Amino acid sequence: MIIDDQEVASRPHLLGQWKVPRTGDIVEGVILSKHGSSVFIDLGYGTGIIYGKEYQDGREMLKQKEIGDMVVTKIIELENEDGYVELSVKEAGREKFWKEADAVVAEKRPIALRALEANRGGLVFEWNGTKGFLPLSQLSQKHYPRVEGGDKNKILEELQKFIGQDFMLTIITIDPKEEKIIFSEKSLEPDETKEKLAKYEVAGVYEGEISGIVEFGVFVKLEEGLEGLVHISELDWALVENPADLYSVGDKVQVKIIAIDGDKISLSIKALKEDPWKKAKLEKGDIVEGLVMKFNKYGTFIKLVQYEGLSGLSHVSEFESAQKMRETIEIGKVYPFQVVVFNPDHHKLSLAFLGKEVRKEVE
Repeated sequence: MIIDDQEVASRPHLLGQWKVPRTGDIVEGVILSKHGSSVFIDLGYGTGIIYGKEYQDGREMLKQKEIGDMVVTKIIELENEDGYVELSVKEAGREKFWKEADAVVAEKRPIALRALEANRGGLVFEWNGTKGFLPLSQLSQKHYPRVEGGDKNKILEELQKFIGQDFMLTIITIDPKEEKIIFSEKSLEPDETKEKLAKYEVAGVYEGEISGIVEFGVFVKLEEGLEGLVHISELDWALVENPADLYSVGDKVQVKIIAIDGDKISLSIKALKEDPWKKAKLEKGDIVEGLVMKFNKYGTFIKLVQYEGLSGLSHVSEFESAQKMRETIEIGKVYPFQVVVFNPDHHKLSLAFLGKEVRKEVE
């Protein structure tokens, strides 16, 4: 059992000794014992347990620990049915990792890393077990490939020569939700970058060239040595599954600058397109046809067939469970839905599933 708020209230002398634990807290404890796929931890105020999926996720690290060793964990449940505090070493490690990454960004701390892979958009590195991307335009002038005519295959050949070489980099962007890290080498040359950035302004519209395509968006070269990111959510008003379906490296595009943070430029393509939400004539209760795009833990994303650019969510509760949802509908097929919530100002659309009748299948 753990010491909770009521226990502290009845025993005020505890107030100066213990911090009342909360779900999500990062806590340290000493390994008491190991039994099969369960590890018991002395937290001081109670006994914690790492078992099940959490044990499997942290198995390699836990194998290296002995009884009496200290471990850092995260509380995922304050008290389970057996009275133990449920803990996770993986979640604790993940939170610690992103806090450290955030500190590196804030301090603009240089880190030495070795290039692992190359693609037409840049180089791939690994920092503390997580891979990150160094876009072509974030290379220093020393390493930037100078290829006549901008031939993409020749650029890739030049980049491949860097595999195995050590670079001094900084982290300029992190996205813990998508587990993405963007590195920069040229940020070690701040004066030159500032001179180039001085020609650009937020809300300005410029022509650029697609220089890299990744899962979370596309990189656009505005000029030699200066690049911005169009996040996948800024590519189009419609739901985009794969940026490579829309663009290829070398494509010319018009972009709008939506933010400049240090030497990081955030761009938008959809901001230059008409917002389909503003002209859509939808009301609560309307029946629409929806194309199933993808599933996640919240439900299924639906693209409206009659309204180009509009997509919404049909919550998992519409299907009783996630498993029932996947059994009932299929990605790439169209089903009837009813509008539950339509808020064009906030681009919010909630849909109710009306039945299994398939209207048509999209190849």
